[in-house]
Amino acid sequence: MIGNDVVDLTVAKSQSNWKRTGYLDKIFTSSEQDFIFSSNNQEAMIWSLWSRKEAVYKILIQNGVRSGYYPLQIECLDIDYENGYVIFENYKFKTKTTVINDLIHSVAIESYENFEKIIYLKNGNSLKKINGIPFYELNSKLYAASKSHHGKYEQVVYLQS
Repeated sequence: MIGNDVVDLTVAKSQSNWKRTGYLDKIFTSSEQDFIFSSNNQEAMIWSLWSRKEAVYKILIQNGVRSGYYPLQIECLDIDYENGYVIFENYKFKTKTTVINDLIHSVAIESYENFEKIIYLKNGNSLKKINGIPFYELNSKLYAASKSHHGKYEQVVYLQS
Protein backbone atom coordinates (compact mmCIF):
# COMPACT_ATOMS: atom_id res chain seq x y z
CA MET A 1 0.00 0.00 0.00
CA ILE A 2 0.98 3.62 -0.52
CA GLY A 3 -0.14 6.95 0.89
CA ASN A 4 0.80 10.49 -0.02
CA ASP A 5 -0.03 13.98 1.11
CA VAL A 6 0.69 17.48 -0.14
CA VAL A 7 0.69 20.78 1.70
CA ASP A 8 0.54 24.13 -0.03
CA LEU A 9 2.46 26.23 2.51
CA THR A 10 0.87 29.46 1.28
CA VAL A 11 -2.60 28.07 2.02
CA ALA A 12 -1.48 26.43 5.28
CA LYS A 13 -0.05 29.72 6.55
CA SER A 14 -3.29 31.54 5.81
CA GLN A 15 -5.55 28.86 7.32
CA SER A 16 -3.64 27.74 10.42
CA ASN A 17 -2.24 29.45 13.47
CA TRP A 18 0.11 26.80 14.81
CA LYS A 19 1.41 29.22 17.45
CA ARG A 20 -2.00 29.24 19.13
CA THR A 21 -1.86 27.86 22.69
CA GLY A 22 -2.40 24.11 22.73
CA TYR A 23 -2.39 23.68 18.94
CA LEU A 24 0.79 21.62 18.75
CA ASP A 25 -0.19 19.53 21.80
CA LYS A 26 -3.31 18.29 19.99
CA ILE A 27 -1.41 17.14 16.90
CA PHE A 28 2.20 16.34 17.82
CA THR A 29 3.84 14.18 20.48
CA SER A 30 6.48 15.70 22.74
CA SER A 31 9.31 14.15 20.67
CA GLU A 32 7.77 15.55 17.47
CA GLN A 33 7.55 18.96 19.13
CA ASP A 34 11.27 18.63 19.93
CA PHE A 35 11.90 18.14 16.17
CA ILE A 36 9.83 21.25 15.48
CA PHE A 37 11.46 23.52 18.06
CA SER A 38 14.99 22.43 17.12
CA SER A 39 14.35 23.02 13.41
CA ASN A 40 15.73 26.02 11.53
CA ASN A 41 12.35 26.30 9.78
CA GLN A 42 9.71 25.41 12.35
CA GLU A 43 6.75 26.03 10.07
CA ALA A 44 8.10 23.77 7.32
CA MET A 45 8.87 21.07 9.92
CA ILE A 46 5.31 21.25 11.26
CA TRP A 47 3.81 20.69 7.83
CA SER A 48 6.42 18.09 6.94
CA LEU A 49 5.46 16.05 10.01
CA TRP A 50 1.76 16.61 9.36
CA SER A 51 2.02 15.45 5.75
CA ARG A 52 3.88 12.30 6.84
CA LYS A 53 1.10 11.54 9.33
CA GLU A 54 -1.56 12.10 6.68
CA ALA A 55 0.23 9.86 4.18
CA VAL A 56 0.39 7.08 6.79
CA TYR A 57 -3.26 7.63 7.73
CA LYS A 58 -4.21 6.93 4.11
CA ILE A 59 -2.41 3.58 4.25
CA LEU A 60 -4.09 2.73 7.55
CA ILE A 61 -7.51 3.34 6.02
CA GLN A 62 -6.56 1.16 3.03
CA ASN A 63 -5.53 -1.57 5.50
CA GLY A 64 -8.91 -1.48 7.23
CA VAL A 65 -8.14 0.67 10.27
CA ARG A 66 -11.32 2.47 11.25
CA SER A 67 -11.52 6.15 10.27
CA GLY A 68 -10.79 8.40 13.18
CA TYR A 69 -8.66 11.20 14.54
CA TYR A 70 -5.22 9.74 15.35
CA PRO A 71 -2.61 12.53 15.16
CA LEU A 72 -1.03 11.64 18.51
CA GLN A 73 -1.13 7.88 17.86
CA ILE A 74 0.60 8.29 14.49
CA GLU A 75 4.12 9.28 15.50
CA CYS A 76 7.06 10.40 13.37
CA LEU A 77 10.46 9.02 14.43
CA ASP A 78 14.05 9.34 13.18
CA ILE A 79 13.15 12.38 11.13
CA ASP A 80 15.33 14.39 8.85
CA TYR A 81 14.01 16.67 6.13
CA GLU A 82 13.70 13.83 3.63
CA ASN A 83 13.37 10.45 5.31
CA GLY A 84 11.83 9.05 8.42
CA TYR A 85 9.87 6.33 10.16
CA VAL A 86 6.29 6.71 11.24
CA ILE A 87 4.58 4.31 13.63
CA PHE A 88 0.99 3.55 14.53
CA GLU A 89 0.39 0.78 17.07
CA ASN A 90 2.20 -2.28 15.61
CA TYR A 91 2.62 -0.78 12.13
CA LYS A 92 5.85 0.86 10.96
CA PHE A 93 6.09 2.91 7.77
CA LYS A 94 8.88 4.58 5.86
CA THR A 95 8.39 8.12 4.58
CA LYS A 96 10.09 10.35 2.08
CA THR A 97 9.33 14.07 2.05
CA THR A 98 10.30 16.73 -0.45
CA VAL A 99 10.06 20.47 0.07
CA ILE A 100 10.14 22.65 -3.03
CA ASN A 101 9.37 26.35 -2.51
CA ASP A 102 5.87 26.35 -0.96
CA LEU A 103 5.12 22.65 -1.66
CA ILE A 104 5.60 19.85 0.85
CA HIS A 105 4.98 16.34 -0.46
CA SER A 106 5.26 13.16 1.60
CA VAL A 107 4.96 9.57 0.47
CA ALA A 108 4.57 6.68 2.92
CA ILE A 109 5.13 3.00 2.17
CA GLU A 110 5.91 -0.14 4.13
CA SER A 111 9.51 -0.71 2.97
CA TYR A 112 12.30 1.50 1.62
CA GLU A 113 12.85 -0.86 -1.31
CA ASN A 114 9.44 0.18 -2.65
CA PHE A 115 10.48 3.82 -3.06
CA GLU A 116 12.05 2.79 -6.36
CA LYS A 117 8.66 1.43 -7.47
CA ILE A 118 6.70 4.67 -6.98
CA ILE A 119 5.26 6.12 -10.17
CA TYR A 120 3.91 9.68 -10.37
CA LEU A 121 0.82 10.35 -12.47
CA LYS A 122 -0.17 13.69 -13.99
CA ASN A 123 -3.66 13.62 -12.46
CA GLY A 124 -6.07 11.40 -10.59
CA ASN A 125 -8.60 11.03 -13.38
CA SER A 126 -7.31 7.56 -14.17
CA LEU A 127 -7.80 6.21 -10.65
CA LYS A 128 -10.40 3.60 -9.89
CA LYS A 129 -11.93 3.23 -6.41
CA ILE A 130 -12.80 -0.15 -4.98
CA ASN A 131 -14.54 0.03 -1.59
CA GLY A 132 -13.31 3.62 -1.32
CA ILE A 133 -9.66 2.66 -1.88
CA PRO A 134 -7.87 4.17 -4.92
CA PHE A 135 -6.14 1.97 -7.48
CA TYR A 136 -4.47 2.64 -10.78
CA GLU A 137 -5.28 0.19 -13.54
CA LEU A 138 -2.64 -0.56 -16.14
CA ASN A 139 -2.82 -3.44 -18.62
CA SER A 140 -5.71 -4.99 -16.66
CA LYS A 141 -3.66 -5.01 -13.45
CA LEU A 142 -4.53 -2.95 -10.36
CA TYR A 143 -1.86 -1.07 -8.41
CA ALA A 144 -2.23 0.57 -4.99
CA ALA A 145 -2.55 4.34 -5.46
CA SER A 146 -2.94 7.56 -3.51
CA LYS A 147 -4.16 11.03 -4.44
CA SER A 148 -3.70 14.24 -2.49
CA HIS A 149 -4.72 17.81 -3.21
CA HIS A 150 -4.17 21.02 -1.26
CA GLY A 151 -4.27 24.58 -2.55
CA LYS A 152 -2.72 24.71 -6.00
CA TYR A 153 -1.02 21.31 -5.72
CA GLU A 154 -2.11 17.78 -6.55
CA GLN A 155 0.02 14.65 -6.38
CA VAL A 156 -1.05 11.22 -7.56
CA VAL A 157 1.18 8.20 -7.02
CA TYR A 158 0.94 4.47 -7.40
CA LEU A 159 3.13 1.59 -6.36
CA GLN A 160 4.26 -0.62 -9.21
CA SER A 161 4.96 -4.18 -8.06
